[in-house]
Amino acid sequence: MTNRLDLFRCNVCGNLVQVMLAGEGELVCCGEPMELLQPKGITSEMEEKHVPVFVKNECGNFVVHVGSIPHPMTDEHYIMFIQVVSKNNDKICTKFLSPNDVPKMLLGHDFNEFFAREYCNIHGLWEGIND
Repeated sequence: MTNRLDLFRCNVCGNLVQVMLAGEGELVCCGEPMELLQPKGITSEMEEKHVPVFVKNECGNFVVHVGSIPHPMTDEHYIMFIQVVSKNNDKICTKFLSPNDVPKMLLGHDFNEFFAREYCNIHGLWEGIND
C-alpha cells in the first residue's frame, strides 16, 4: 500500500519515485522492492545542516533554507531537491538543485500551512515543519 507523495528509492540503481496516486501494489525496480524513505528530522544527527528552516522575507513570503548552517553544495555532496507540501497533501512545489546552487526556495503567498523536505545525495531525506 502506498500513500500520495510517498518517496521510494531503488537500492540497486538509485531511482527515486514519488507516488502521485495511492495504490495497493508494491513498487519494484531492478527486480527488487523499492525502499520507502522515512524523513529524518530535528532529533537526528547532522540536523543543523539538513532540516529545512523557514524564514519570512520582507514581502511576507516564506523562504525555505536547508539547515540552520549552510549545507555543502559540491559535486560530491549536495542537496538534490527541496520540496514543500501543504499539510493536507493537496499542493506540492519542488525545486531541483545542482552542485554550487544555493539550497533555498522562495514560496508564494498560497503556501501558509506546510512542511518541507529535502534530499541530500549522501544523507537522504530530511523534513522540517513550519509551525
